[in-house]
Amino acid sequence: MDSLKNNFSDFEFEAGCDEAGRGCLAGPVFAAAVILPKGFKNKELNDSKKLSEKQRNNLRKVVEKEALAWAVAKVDPSEIDEINILNASFLAMHRAIDKLSVKPEFLLIDGNRFNKYKNLPHTCIVKGDGKYLSIAAASVLAKTFRDEFMTKANKDYPNYLWDKNKGYPTLKHKLAIQEFGLSPHHRKSFNYNIQLKINF
Repeated sequence: MDSLKNNFSDFEFEAGCDEAGRGCLAGPVFAAAVILPKGFKNKELNDSKKLSEKQRNNLRKVVEKEALAWAVAKVDPSEIDEINILNASFLAMHRAIDKLSVKPEFLLIDGNRFNKYKNLPHTCIVKGDGKYLSIAAASVLAKTFRDEFMTKANKDYPNYLWDKNKGYPTLKHKLAIQEFGLSPHHRKSFNYNIQLKINF
């Protein structure tokens, strides 16, 4: 496997940003922003979707320890319903950037769109979490923090099996919605009639 690239720009403080939970039916969308040291190397770090849960949890510790700065933020379902999931993803990234202890000079965003953050320059990289270490690090943090949240939420709402599906539209999750209705953690603006027809 080719190693991921360290930096996109020549700026000293370049923050990689990514989100987790955009395609979910329940729970917040989480985002992370990570500034790595210039010479940072890690052969295991990759797009969080390509890693096992154990690998993600181990790499989270590495990122938290070795990053110059990192932050995680979320946008709750009620806010998602107000502003839509795409804008909520951008807002979650903005909130994560706000929390960084080191002020970034440049933003590297996973995806093809972004709402400009203050006066900072940025570049969007499609599938950037598999190309740049800082975005991969952000994807690992966003994913692990979100999975933790959904596992805890599952204790109050075990019918939806969030400890396993993490809020994604699996068949069992959809069947549970049909049987028990929506929980306070569900995104009310999503079209459940369409969602529930899938895979039936």
